[in-house]
Amino acid sequence: MASIFKIPSSSIVHSSTGSRSNRSSDQHRFLVDLRTKTAFDVKRSSSKLSLRTAYSPGVSLVVRCSQSDGNGSTLKRTTLHDLYEKQGQSPWYDNLCRPVTDLIPLIESGVRGVTSNPAKAISTSNAYNDQFRELVQTGKDIESAYWELVVKDIQDACKLFESIYDQTDGGDGYVSVEVSPRLADDTEGTIEAAKLLHKKVDRKNVYIKIPATAPCVPSIKEVIANGISVNVTLIFSLARYEAVIDAYLDGLEASGLSDLSRVTSVASFFVSRVDTLVDKMLEKIGTPEALDIRGKAAIAQAALAYQVYQKKFSGPRWDALVKKGAKKQRLLWASTSVKNPAYPDTLYVAPLIGPDTVSTMPDQALQAFIDHGSVARTIDSNVSEAEGVYSALEKLGIDWKFVGQQLEAEGVESFMKSFDSLLDSLQEKANSLKLVSL
Repeated sequence: MASIFKIPSSSIVHSSTGSRSNRSSDQHRFLVDLRTKTAFDVKRSSSKLSLRTAYSPGVSLVVRCSQSDGNGSTLKRTTLHDLYEKQGQSPWYDNLCRPVTDLIPLIESGVRGVTSNPAKAISTSNAYNDQFRELVQTGKDIESAYWELVVKDIQDACKLFESIYDQTDGGDGYVSVEVSPRLADDTEGTIEAAKLLHKKVDRKNVYIKIPATAPCVPSIKEVIANGISVNVTLIFSLARYEAVIDAYLDGLEASGLSDLSRVTSVASFFVSRVDTLVDKMLEKIGTPEALDIRGKAAIAQAALAYQVYQKKFSGPRWDALVKKGAKKQRLLWASTSVKNPAYPDTLYVAPLIGPDTVSTMPDQALQAFIDHGSVARTIDSNVSEAEGVYSALEKLGIDWKFVGQQLEAEGVESFMKSFDSLLDSLQEKANSLKLVSL
């Protein structure tokens, strides 16, 4: 039976586009010792990969998935370090490319975790051909072979972030991988998939991604209760976010564990897609008031989500869980790339800085913030303005419930299409290699 896993792959290209600021360049050294069968050697011989790099001043970070292998250059101290050290926000990278060793300069630049899109990564790289050929030749069907590709990348990436996980006592250094998007409306299927994926990856710093669809909210509780750490994804509304927090708390309470310190979670609240949809609705309304409020919906709702977070993770119920070692389910800002070129390129990063949060950034947003981002607590600097924007949108006829439902449906459909398209392309690749499958 084909199982339930996911992950990406690719390379990273670095260009020296000039120095950022005159920040001190700490010359820490990073050592990785990864013992594994390398997927990058066509002979697939057993090897010990030891990589040692150091910060290098005057290098700007640019990362892109590539078609082949290659290790990136080294980096100096960046604003990402300040983001974590001064404001308590963890910068993550929203991409996982093979070879995963290209994550090393990102880690040196201050990246502390990874979210992945396996379908995108595998579909744009040839780095999987040898492993894929071997898997199919040994009798794996297409979907099972896909999950093997995914699991290897996740395991290798987890190794790279393991030291961060250990240094923070399980508070950071996670790599996220999602169950099959085909299970978005299947409560029990998602639970079993999450258990199987967690067992297959078998790494302490893996997050199993579960969508925040109505059928999967009960799944979140059960998976947490089973002691599995979860990244809850595709959150688009305040109401659903509150339900996700309750599922996490319910799961912790139902776990029966005396030590809850190793069961953690993030809640991925999507940002830029909100403006993409709401802006279209405002343009259709067309009044000066409507047009003037474009580009403000996403940040306003996110700021109010942080207020929900602060409220829910306080009080007697939470205090009782803290006594057993429970950690807060951090808010993770997802979909942080700017879709509208008229907007500032750090629009969905800079206004959402605050303690106990995560910002996962794709290439564009990451590079922009490293280059000219400012580090300051902004997430709750003007809550009254956020409340005003949220209310003003309602008065203009924006139905927040509809917005959340529409974006969730679009998100699920998009992931399913990508997943199915990738499986089709893998089938075609198997056929082109004259391999028998299925």
